[in-house]
Amino acid sequence: MIEKKKSIKIKERENIIQVDKLNKSYGKLHVVKDVSFNVKKGEIFAFLGPNGAGKSTTIKMLTTLLTPDSGKLLITGLNPSTDSDKVRRNFGIVFQDPSLDEELTAYENLNFHALLYNIPKQVRKERIEKLLKIVELWDRKNDLVKTFSGGMKRRLEIARGLLHRPKVFFLDEPTVGLDPQTRIHIWDYIKELNKDEDITIFFTTHYMEEAEKVADYIAIIDKGKIVEHGTSKDIITKSKTKNLEDAFIKITGYNIRSEEASNLDQMRIRRRMFGRH
Repeated sequence: MIEKKKSIKIKERENIIQVDKLNKSYGKLHVVKDVSFNVKKGEIFAFLGPNGAGKSTTIKMLTTLLTPDSGKLLITGLNPSTDSDKVRRNFGIVFQDPSLDEELTAYENLNFHALLYNIPKQVRKERIEKLLKIVELWDRKNDLVKTFSGGMKRRLEIARGLLHRPKVFFLDEPTVGLDPQTRIHIWDYIKELNKDEDITIFFTTHYMEEAEKVADYIAIIDKGKIVEHGTSKDIITKSKTKNLEDAFIKITGYNIRSEEASNLDQMRIRRRMFGRH
């Protein structure tokens, strides 16, 4: 669990992300409904919800990919809708789906990203070397990404997302599809960066044990609304359950979410449902 001492310090910090009464609709479909939450500087913040709950739409608005219909949204004091270029320089992101160029080497992928952010050549070389060593890929820097395992690609994406030294790091299901050992290593890297660089981490996951172990604060969204928030301990206590996964299912319901539910979600929910009969 995150140390209590760290949580106390975070409570005293300013909000680096501010979301107030955020709304987004697609025609008659109201996807995000008056969503409000804050994220403290240096916090590890978990944004959880079933498939189709509004997570992705909210993240797209936070990361300048969508414009809200209404509501207030600030990242490092900037509005993603009106200051999109400045906001993009203040955050890094690792998408759920792979986004590396597999026909380039690990070094070339990072170098190309650095060029997009106009990082000076000497600084660029130093940062690429440092980050590739942090994620233990320096010895594979000249290998094509298509030869990498899923875990290696994830580590490279994390290095790329940190290259321009963002203040906020968005991670959309960063360990999906990875084996338990690799998941542990990925989170070790992320927690170390959060601690050493004071980077704010905003992540989504369907692995509730990850959120329970690493998140300082959690917000659960369902059907477009924030239905619960607090520390994992708070949420477990309020829901009168034994762990965050049980609390999450109790809060969001046992029903499988239409065709949007992933096979992994369906397996988990069925396991929980059948375990109670």
